[in-house]
Amino acid sequence: MQWFALGVALVVALAIIAIGILYILRPRAVSRGFGLPLPEDGPNITSWLRLKGVRDIVSGLAVLAFMAWGTPREVGIILAVEAFIPVGDMLTILAAKGSTRSAFGMHGVTAVVMVLAAVPLIIGAH
Repeated sequence: MQWFALGVALVVALAIIAIGILYILRPRAVSRGFGLPLPEDGPNITSWLRLKGVRDIVSGLAVLAFMAWGTPREVGIILAVEAFIPVGDMLTILAAKGSTRSAFGMHGVTAVVMVLAAVPLIIGAH
């Protein structure tokens, strides 16, 4: 069970790093799938979206760092803590009356997968 959970952690980390890279390279295009419309057009929107990309990359790197130098339990803890990010995204999208499909289907599912991977790592299930 631990190997499977660590595999899920690896996939989650690599996926969020890839999303972060896309936010840096093509911020307007990738943001359309987030679940909220872009704010009014302005010269700084692309820069604001790129900030999200940097944060996504660092979130993924944190998981990878714990996988490389931490214990499985520590990987589970960082996954559980970082699961609050997609939960917060989901709640923000729902509060703004954005796409419920994106809120639940992308952000909600991501949070559930992260927690389901975190629990066996934290409790030491083999």
